[in-house]
Amino acid sequence: MHTEFVCVESEHSAMSASVGASLTGARVFTASASQGLALMHEILYLASSMRCPIVMGIANRALSAPINIFADHSDMMGSRDCGWIQIYTEDAQEAYDWVIQAFKIAENSDILLPITVNLDGFTISHSTQDVNMLDDKDVKKFLPPKKIEYLLDPEKPMTVGAGNNPDYYYELKMQQVEAMNKAPQVVKRVNDEFKNFSGRKYGIVDTYEMKDAEIGVMALGSVTGTAISIAEEMRMAGNKVGVIKPWLYRPFPSKEILASLKNLDVLAVIDRAISFGAPFGPLCNDIMAILQNEEIDLKVFNVITGLGGRDITPNMTRSIFEEALEVQKEKKVKKPVIYLGVRS
Repeated sequence: MHTEFVCVESEHSAMSASVGASLTGARVFTASASQGLALMHEILYLASSMRCPIVMGIANRALSAPINIFADHSDMMGSRDCGWIQIYTEDAQEAYDWVIQAFKIAENSDILLPITVNLDGFTISHSTQDVNMLDDKDVKKFLPPKKIEYLLDPEKPMTVGAGNNPDYYYELKMQQVEAMNKAPQVVKRVNDEFKNFSGRKYGIVDTYEMKDAEIGVMALGSVTGTAISIAEEMRMAGNKVGVIKPWLYRPFPSKEILASLKNLDVLAVIDRAISFGAPFGPLCNDIMAILQNEEIDLKVFNVITGLGGRDITPNMTRSIFEEALEVQKEKKVKKPVIYLGVRS
C-alpha cells in the first residue's frame, strides 16, 4: 500500500498532523504513551470533535513524577473522557487484531470517531510473543479503501473547528454522544466480520467461567491472563470463580457487564491507576455507577495495583480471589479499596 511517514518534533505535533491528514481523507495511524499522550491531550479533543477516524496505539505507561517508563494505565485514564472509543488488549495478538478492526469501526459513517488500542507498556509492547499475521489480500478485502465523508479541498473551501459560542456547541457535543451510543453495535458487527475471515473471535466483553461463578474478578489489559490462570487453579479446588475482561472501555459497556455479573455474590475490580480524590479507581468507579443505577446489591471492592510497572504476581492475584471468598463468607466488604503490593 502507499504510505507516508510524517516525522514531527513532539506528540502534540503528531496528533495535530494526524488530524490534518485525516481531514484530507487519509487513513491515519499514530502511537504514543505516558507523557507523550499527556502532551497530546489538547488535540485529542479536536480529533474526536472534528470526527477524525484516527487509530492510535497506546503502550500504557505511568506518568511522571518521579520519572517512570513502565506499565500502568494512568496515561489513558487521564484522557478517558476525551471522546475517543477505547479498547484494552491482553496480549500482542489482540493488539494486532484490534488495530485492524479499529479502522473499520472508526470509519463507519455512523461513528466517525477516533479509537485508541491500549496495550500494557513493556509487559506487551516489549515482550516476545507469537502473533499470527493475516495475509495482506485478506485484510484489504476486510478493510477496503477508506470512504471519504469530509474532505479539505482548496478548490472547495470549508471551515473546520472554527469558533463556536453557546449557539451550537451543546448540539455538536450531543452528536458525539449519539455516535458513541451507536458504537457497540458497530463493534459487534465488525467483530463478526473479522471472525468470518480470520477465525478469531472478539466481542465487547470477554469472560472466563462466569456462567455459574459466585466470585468474579474484573480487570483491563495483561493482568487478565494471570487472573484466568489463577481462576483455573481455584476452580479445580471447587471454588466457583470467574474473570471478566472488558475489551471495550469507552463507550462503557454497561449492558454487557451487567449481564456477566448477574449470578455473582462478590466482585473484585482491579485498577492499574489511581483516580486521586475519588472513592475508587477509574474502572471501579464506573462499575459502582452502573450497579447503583440498576439498584443491584453486589459486594464490590477495588484493588489498585501494578502502578509504575510493579509486577502483579500470581500470588498477589490469588490473594484477590481469597479476599473475595472471605467477603462472601462474612457478607461484608471490610476494605472497599485495597492497595495491593505497596510497601508500608
